[in-house]
Amino acid sequence: MNSVSTSFGDAAIMLRRNFKHTARNPVTVFQAVLFPIVMMLMFVYVFGGAFKVEGKYVDYAVPGLMVMAITYGLGPTAAAVNGDMTKGIINRFKAMDVSHGAVLAGHVVSTTVRSLIADAAIIGVGFAMGFRPHASFLQWLAAIGIMLLLAFATSWLTVAMGLGAKTAESAGLATVPLIMLPFLSSAFVPADTMGTGVRQFAEYQPFTPIIETLRGLLAGNPSSGDAIAALAWCVGLAVLGYVWAVSAFRKRA
Repeated sequence: MNSVSTSFGDAAIMLRRNFKHTARNPVTVFQAVLFPIVMMLMFVYVFGGAFKVEGKYVDYAVPGLMVMAITYGLGPTAAAVNGDMTKGIINRFKAMDVSHGAVLAGHVVSTTVRSLIADAAIIGVGFAMGFRPHASFLQWLAAIGIMLLLAFATSWLTVAMGLGAKTAESAGLATVPLIMLPFLSSAFVPADTMGTGVRQFAEYQPFTPIIETLRGLLAGNPSSGDAIAALAWCVGLAVLGYVWAVSAFRKRA
């Protein structure tokens, strides 16, 4: 019981440390929270009229932008994890008898919380722009659960990328595919309007079923097929990220 309490205490300390670093870095705040809002304003007000979707474009775009808000905050996390490994911070924690798991958990939890804050900002600005979901209370809870699970999964994957990279710069670059994948999904236009090749890629990549699940939940018309695929992708990414991160940490610590 004492070891469990110590691990939770160490994780809380690491979490507080990561939040302080985020608050002191305006670039991280902009990239994780403000930039997705800028993208939202641009797509809805500049490009929205050119896209043919059912209903208002802002209603269609918000779920995709919620996923994008999660991925846009991953780069700083990968760089921060790599910095901890390459600058000797981990060795200092080892000397202080800080739980190894707490170091990773601190990064994962802080990234997850930051992602949810970014999603809350997207939803709030969306309401101001005319976003009107028809989800019930339970459907809202399900949507929040999907966002939480996706943020948790991508956070572990990002931590693993940071541990596996040789430099902070390459760690940040390693997250670029995760950032770009929402653009090649149904986030901004229906997949069936895309050209051959791109359409198949969009339909079978991880983020499309996740976005479609969020879109269905917020519209009050969820699809069980999309939901099952979304959960499977989130769990799969989480397991992959966790196993990879723990393995890489043991090799480098």
